[in-house]
Amino acid sequence: MVHILRFADRPPSKSRTIRFEGGEYGAAVSFFAVDIGPGEGPPLHVHPYSETWIVKRGKGRFTAGNEVIEAGPNDILVVPPNVPHKFLNVGEDRLEVMCIHDTPVMEQRNLE
Repeated sequence: MVHILRFADRPPSKSRTIRFEGGEYGAAVSFFAVDIGPGEGPPLHVHPYSETWIVKRGKGRFTAGNEVIEAGPNDILVVPPNVPHKFLNVGEDRLEVMCIHDTPVMEQRNLE
């Protein structure tokens, strides 16, 4: 059975970011489709699995462990399990990033 989750059907929210946990639908991955303004980004956090970022729009500063990398459209970054990470929109426009979690159910521990 194919599942379709329409953006228009989600509960009202001020956030433009979409959260999807695959386990509920028999999928082995989960993701955030992040859409944030300049100066915004998640706090430093860690997961027990890898996370892959695909930048779709804008410019971000990505921190993973001791590495700091600026990335833009169509750049792909992969963070290994248990490595503290975060990102920040450093551009003048919105930043859109697909944050793919290698798990059917997300686990996150915030560090700041």
